[in-house]
Amino acid sequence: MSPNAAGMDLYAAVKEDTTLRPGDIKLIPTGISIALPLGFEAQIRPRSGLAIKHGISILNTPGTIDADYRGEVGIILINLGGTPFIVKRGERIAQMIINKVYQAHLELSMELPPTKRNDGGFGHTGR
Repeated sequence: MSPNAAGMDLYAAVKEDTTLRPGDIKLIPTGISIALPLGFEAQIRPRSGLAIKHGISILNTPGTIDADYRGEVGIILINLGGTPFIVKRGERIAQMIINKVYQAHLELSMELPPTKRNDGGFGHTGR
C-alpha cells in the first residue's frame, strides 16, 4: 500500500462474511496461487493494524510457502481479542514477503567448538 513497503497485501476471498469469535481459528482463502523461483520462499505475516485494533493474528507466523507449492494461499487467522471479528471479502488480512532461501547441509558432530556464551540458556547474556 506504500511505495517502500516490504510486504504485499493479501486479501480475504471469503464467499460471505466470516465471523471469528474470541479464540476461533479459521483458514481464510485468498483466491491466489503463486509460482516462486527455486531458491525463494514467501513468508506470510500478520498485519499490525489487525493485531493492535482487534487482536487478530496468524497462528503459524511467519508461515512459509515453498517454491514447489502451487495450491491456493490460505491464511490461518486467530482471534486473540475479546470481541468477535468479521472477515469481509476484499479485506486485507496478511502480508506476503519474498525471501531468498539458503539450503543448509548439516554435519553430525559429537562436539561443538566452544564460545564465550557456550550453553548459557535464555536470558544468559543479561540485559
